[in-house]
Amino acid sequence: MKPLITSLLLEAESSATPVSAGLIALAVVVIVVICVLISCIKIVPQARACVIERLGRYYTTWETGVHFKLPFFDRVAKNVVLMEQVADFPPQPVITKDNVRMQIDTVVFYQITDCKLYAYGHVNPISAIENLTSTTLRNIIGELDLDGTLTSRDVINTKMRSILDEVTDPWGIKVNRVELKNIIPPNEIQNAMEKQMKAERERRESIIRAEGEKKSQILVSEGKKESMILAAEAEKQSAILNAEAHKEAAIREAEGKAEAILTVQRATAEGIRMINEASPEEGYLTLKKLEAFTAASDGKATKIIIPSELQSLAGLVTSAAEIAKDSEEKAAPTKK
Repeated sequence: MKPLITSLLLEAESSATPVSAGLIALAVVVIVVICVLISCIKIVPQARACVIERLGRYYTTWETGVHFKLPFFDRVAKNVVLMEQVADFPPQPVITKDNVRMQIDTVVFYQITDCKLYAYGHVNPISAIENLTSTTLRNIIGELDLDGTLTSRDVINTKMRSILDEVTDPWGIKVNRVELKNIIPPNEIQNAMEKQMKAERERRESIIRAEGEKKSQILVSEGKKESMILAAEAEKQSAILNAEAHKEAAIREAEGKAEAILTVQRATAEGIRMINEASPEEGYLTLKKLEAFTAASDGKATKIIIPSELQSLAGLVTSAAEIAKDSEEKAAPTKK
């Protein structure tokens, strides 16, 4: 802008009349005014704000949109980002309650809620938050031992967020979250922890293996028990079926014998009936009696009761037998 105005003035002095020189000067002034007015127009983008000072004092805060400032009176003191921001601080040395020295780095998520307080509350609020985070972390870790530090991340995060949010509130900053990024113990502590974890894993492996073997033995025993129970139940059912089969067979056999006896008796009764209907003679009856006597004298009976009707017939048979015997004795010497 200045080179342009200088060149216009030089041309006006060298080649123009006094009237034209005045017009050129007016044009130059108009151009300067327009440029100043344009520079006083400010467009604030989304999620941003501007702190405005008038004559060196806080005047107002511009939010998103188009704004106009008074030239030479107003100025933008600070541009503020309203989005959530992250501050990643380097590792800080801390000492635990059991005198273990370690390195811990933190991450702070914060957001500016009041632009005026943020611009005038602290000279360097981010540096202040870093130092405050370091001291707060040392105080909290100093109350915990090594194991408590490694297992209490949530507790440490909550305490730090509460303390930082309370302290940074007068600076127009709200601390949303605080996270422990890394906890780095000394090398010897790391080696000891690795050995401890290895021993713990081996112990758990042994316990799991023993429990597996125990469950396996229990399952095998239960299987044998169930097998024996099923075998006994099968034998019981088999015995019941065999008994029922023997019973049924005995019943069928008895029924068959009874049927046979009944058939024989029926046949005998039928024969007797037929004999009675035929009116047999005395000789036939005597012959039947003799057959019955012969059957009775087969040697099995110890006592024989002979009816009176057969006594004469028996005597006749005995005499015939004696005669036949004498004849054989007489014939025997002749043959010699």
